[in-house]
Amino acid sequence: MTVPFTDLRAQYLSIKAEIDAAVARVLDSGWYILGQEVAAFEREFAAYCGAAECVGVGSGTEALHLALLACGIGPGDEVITVSHTSVATVAAIALTGARPVLVDVDAETYTMDPASLEAAVTPRTRAIIPVHLYGHPADLSPILQLARRIGAWVIEDCAQAHGASYQGRSVGTWGDLGCFSFYPTKNLGALGDGGAVVGRDPALIERIRLLREYGWTTQARYVSQVRGLNSRLDELQAAILRVKLRYLDSWNETRRMLAARYQAWLPSSIAKPIERPGSRHVYHLYVVRVPNRDRLRTRLHEMGIGTGVHYPIPVHLQPAYQALALPAGSLAHTEQLVSEILSLPMSPMLAEEQIAEVAEAIRVAMEEG
Repeated sequence: MTVPFTDLRAQYLSIKAEIDAAVARVLDSGWYILGQEVAAFEREFAAYCGAAECVGVGSGTEALHLALLACGIGPGDEVITVSHTSVATVAAIALTGARPVLVDVDAETYTMDPASLEAAVTPRTRAIIPVHLYGHPADLSPILQLARRIGAWVIEDCAQAHGASYQGRSVGTWGDLGCFSFYPTKNLGALGDGGAVVGRDPALIERIRLLREYGWTTQARYVSQVRGLNSRLDELQAAILRVKLRYLDSWNETRRMLAARYQAWLPSSIAKPIERPGSRHVYHLYVVRVPNRDRLRTRLHEMGIGTGVHYPIPVHLQPAYQALALPAGSLAHTEQLVSEILSLPMSPMLAEEQIAEVAEAIRVAMEEG
């Protein structure tokens, strides 16, 4: 019995003819950077999200970085986000020169705890980045209410939540800007790096367009209107993403179906993910909590079951961020869950029979003690 944690090749093979045709179309065009494919993907992804506009960029980290820069975030400012996230979220804040302020997560959804957020606000708070972790939306209503009260920007980190929704509306469209990653393992993944920013404010979107390519405009190329960067989604990745976008909803429905099988078949002693009322979970990852996590993970590996841990060390306890002065014990829920979380195989390419095998392997391993 072998169940991989993920199988990107299987996804490619399922739509190989379409992907190959899209790549050939770009190669034949002779235009490889910021051409028709990127423009078309930007229109299509904006429409999918229900956003006014979209800007394709080089990665999810760069999407967050550019969004922060577009909002004028820089040295002397504070940006609040969670410690239980990919380090990319915090790295993007640090790149602006602003100070990351890390708060605890809700014990059930592992997303930003609104009470912890409110306690962290200071006169220097300029922006808030809620992370829609594992595919479950953060509780945006109280976050947005607080942001409006204090005059802070809200930039949604949607890197793991393509197609997720909150109160019937897509994530990424609630805050001032929404940032997506198209890293290959994402629900909508390229075959390389890529990212996007969506939004409704034309001035913010235009500033991101300027920032992604040295501050140039289409009318005045090689003339920098602002100090920009090089963060461009390339034509090959855009063409591939256009193909995959057509499958995203059906793939997400498959993820939700497989998650339901896990919910039914896993032992009751395991803490399973929840879906809050009003939220639509798209299960980028299926994450359980279990005592003796490392022992279980080792046993599953011996049985041919791939697993992951997302993430083993909170950002505030990592060497690079010790200057934030958040000692061990500062964020109770975060520090407790990282010793217990385990990501089980989750991919729209998995079969129900494989989910049953994983559940049975876990039952056997737990009975062994």
